[in-house]
Amino acid sequence: MKREKFNKKRYSTLFLGLLCVILSCTRQQAIPVQAKVTVNTAAMVKTYNPMIFGGFLEHFGDQIYGGVFEPNSPLADKDGFRKDVVAALKELNTTAVRWPGGCYVSGYHWENGVGRNRPLTDDMVWGVQETNTFGTDEFIKLSRLVGWQPYICNNAGNGTIEEMCNWIEYCNGNTGEYAQMRKDNGYPNPMNVNIWSIGNENYLKQEIGYKPIEEWAPFVTNAAKAMKKVDPTVQISAATSNTREWILPLLKVAGPYLTYISIHQYWFPFWQKHEMPDYMAGIMKSEGPDKMISDVVDILEESGYRGKIKIAFDEWNLRGWHHAKFPRKTVQNYEDPEVIEAIKSREKNNIASQYNMSDALFSASFLNACLRHSDDVSMANIAPSVNTRGPLYVHPKGIVKRTHFHALAMYANKLQPNIVPLEIAAEQLIHEEDSIDVVDAIATLDEKGTTWSIALINRHPSDAINCTVNMGNQPLKGKFSATMLTADSPEAFNSIENPDRVAPKEVELKFDKGIVELPPHSLTIVHIE
Repeated sequence: MKREKFNKKRYSTLFLGLLCVILSCTRQQAIPVQAKVTVNTAAMVKTYNPMIFGGFLEHFGDQIYGGVFEPNSPLADKDGFRKDVVAALKELNTTAVRWPGGCYVSGYHWENGVGRNRPLTDDMVWGVQETNTFGTDEFIKLSRLVGWQPYICNNAGNGTIEEMCNWIEYCNGNTGEYAQMRKDNGYPNPMNVNIWSIGNENYLKQEIGYKPIEEWAPFVTNAAKAMKKVDPTVQISAATSNTREWILPLLKVAGPYLTYISIHQYWFPFWQKHEMPDYMAGIMKSEGPDKMISDVVDILEESGYRGKIKIAFDEWNLRGWHHAKFPRKTVQNYEDPEVIEAIKSREKNNIASQYNMSDALFSASFLNACLRHSDDVSMANIAPSVNTRGPLYVHPKGIVKRTHFHALAMYANKLQPNIVPLEIAAEQLIHEEDSIDVVDAIATLDEKGTTWSIALINRHPSDAINCTVNMGNQPLKGKFSATMLTADSPEAFNSIENPDRVAPKEVELKFDKGIVELPPHSLTIVHIE
């Protein structure tokens, strides 16, 4: 067998060629995915309602007791409110908070939660007993302390219209039996609760007081009429599903009395089965809010009430609360092992590692959807604000700001008050059978028309992106201050042991011919003079 003589020059050429191919592939893989954001600087600006930065508290788990309210804690003030929690809620700049539920409200009778002698009652919905030490007076006091607008949800489950009206008189009246009750309880001045909801998810059969739409529409109408007689100034919202089958019949009869319709959505329905999906599964839900809002806006248009009735998206979150084998409609045996086990399983909501960067960027995307639809969305309430799935985790010795805490705080504090339309052209981020834009953005402008704050979201888990930003026909150029939220991993989370692993940073960004590099899995709000 004849052996070919080794040709050094030939193999060196082959090696160099192969090396060039490898380097070329490497360079191609390293090129960031491209995106372009064009702000329409000639368009009319619109002022959005800051109540989209709202919150929610329900008597569930440790949202109230051991959350915002813990009288025996060394961290509490003289009224029992956790001082560290109050400070964090102020940082969130929460604008309106809905209370006391949620499913809980469909079995709640407000008179049990006022006065000096408050009874121990059965919370049928969640299978526990309620001390009623936190009631209307405490909620209003907390609202004034933090600075949010109180938004009270009425019991349309096993409650009555008369009970709803009495509650309004207690809070807002100057004269009458219930106004006098408030004064006797130590609150001489009206509490001035302006926003009230009729019911919570009464379209669901598991809710106490479920009513088909044929019953719900006239009930809401009668309730709203009666509430307006007590206080003609109150704004009223009514619970409804986000479907034509519910919204159209409801507005046909109750529309003249409503300010809002109340809609809810959690994009991971973990009620009965607890799961911990990774970053990619979570981030792929990011375009869901925009679609849902658009669908409801179309129904409002069809009803003839668009522009007259606004959307209160007063329960939203990426992850649904875990409460296996509940809610229920009857008083439970508190010694029943099944009940004990089901209640204990709710502790899975507190596992820190599940709240990764997808929670932060989904929340930013949700708020972008509300801002884009600011003509129609006047309120949104992260559900809840504290513990369970909330952005703020509270434990006996302190607090942890979850990833979405920082995203919500950035939006509530760093944006300008007016929304400006823009266009986004971006590559698609693909995961399994789903795809979304890899970049999302929103532009805001101050009242003087001189300061811009533009939020840019890079949803890609691992790639930085070269994003072009054009202000009208001009590419953005120069160095600008910015607030950036990112992490060492898309799965990064904050915990008691490491509370600041994910935290925003103040940075300076350079735009060259409009191009800026956005880190992977990041939210950036850039400020432009």
